[in-house]
Amino acid sequence: MNKRKSKNKLNGWTWSVTSMLLAVLILSGCGSKSGGSIVEGKVNVITTFYPIYEFTKEIGGDEVNVVNLLPTGVEPHDWTPRSQDIVNTSKAQLFLYNGAGLEGWAPGFLKGLDKDTQVKPVEVSQGIQLIDAVGDDGHGHGEAAHEEEHDHSHEEGTEEAHAGHDHEEEAAETNTDTHHTDPHTWVSPKSALVMAENIKNSLIEVDPEHKDGYEQRYEALKEKLVKLDNDFKSELSKLPKKDIVVSHQAFGYLCRDYGLTQHAIMGLSPDAEPRAQDIVNLTKTVKEKEVKYIFFEELVSDKLAKTLANEAGVETLVLNPVEGLTKEQASSGENYFTLMEKNLQNLTKALQ
Repeated sequence: MNKRKSKNKLNGWTWSVTSMLLAVLILSGCGSKSGGSIVEGKVNVITTFYPIYEFTKEIGGDEVNVVNLLPTGVEPHDWTPRSQDIVNTSKAQLFLYNGAGLEGWAPGFLKGLDKDTQVKPVEVSQGIQLIDAVGDDGHGHGEAAHEEEHDHSHEEGTEEAHAGHDHEEEAAETNTDTHHTDPHTWVSPKSALVMAENIKNSLIEVDPEHKDGYEQRYEALKEKLVKLDNDFKSELSKLPKKDIVVSHQAFGYLCRDYGLTQHAIMGLSPDAEPRAQDIVNLTKTVKEKEVKYIFFEELVSDKLAKTLANEAGVETLVLNPVEGLTKEQASSGENYFTLMEKNLQNLTKALQ
């Protein structure tokens, strides 16, 4: 028995050492392309999460080294930066963040940068008409957007985004709920177009010498985003149903721009706990609207979505808010466009 335990310990130790060696080899093989460090002689851009990272890589090309702060497989709502992130950002030329309250840590982070830094912070959601959502967001998520002055224009919510939300209307009548800016701008291709243009303009501002290249690559990205926008518009307009039930309230811009209504189990943050009355109302909505599928996400727990689906006697499907890639998605070459195309396929299936 003792020999077996010793053998298991040895095997475990050997596996740990092998894993660490493999990790070192992978990182050294990636070099500057791993997105982990500053590269001399290039425009260094720090991005806060995946969609901004992908768009910046596409527009920046070989002239730009993009360092993404959010690790693969991590959900962005609760993530906070490390000391090395402050060091890298202080040495960079651009710091691109979504804004609209997504990165609640950003104001303090920027104040903590080296006093001699030349980095230019850019809020890439500037120019998008933001949505004000009602309900508990879990941990003050979105409040930063209200504390600071922005040039955004805000919506109190359109009929497309909020009609039919009986559970949200009831929540608005309680004293515990407040308005929070919905930060999930990138989930709509229409908003992503604005973000891509802001990224392009910021690159040209810090590196005008390579303006032509940035413009050319931006036009290629814009063409793909316009096609995606047209696909969503064309396909979703044909469908008889317009109500979707989702894990967390991440699809407000998608719903507003393409005529859908979302009913969320959780709030703007996946950590915002639903109340018992919310679940009761959602179960009622599922039956009244003849909803066939409850949507869940891959970076957060699917427990509540599956519980609701079981209670209502329906099935589940993935609807990805594209806040980040899982490790499997990253290794298989998935990207913003492949994930959004899968979203469209699943929406089409659910809304028949």
